[in-house]
Amino acid sequence: MDETMIENWNKVVKPDDKVYHLGDVAICKPSDFHRIMRRLNGRKVLIKGNHDTMKLSVYAEYFKDIRGYHVLDNILLAHIPVHPESVVRFRGQLHGHLHKNSLYDPRYKNVSVEVIGFTPVNFEELRELWKR
Repeated sequence: MDETMIENWNKVVKPDDKVYHLGDVAICKPSDFHRIMRRLNGRKVLIKGNHDTMKLSVYAEYFKDIRGYHVLDNILLAHIPVHPESVVRFRGQLHGHLHKNSLYDPRYKNVSVEVIGFTPVNFEELRELWKR
């Protein structure tokens, strides 16, 4: 599975592309984490998830920034979906954490790997979801 995910990633992410990873980047031992991360294209920003428990210095080797959340084009990027009373400040939210489960609310878009076919999705495609 790791090899498939690395291949899928590198098919769509070029070396200079900016990637926001919405957490739980790797649930594995540190040696596997390093083996995988050094092979992934892109300039990566980590939005930490609840399973991202290694020291920040480990993540800093592969991510140009590490954050709790990020706002891009008034869309909230965070690992865990925020409360509906908080999401109203934004056009919507991209999140992970729920795996295959979804919130039945059009303001939230689940981008967990299980939902997006284990392949990164271009932000422009996701932004279009709120324009429809």
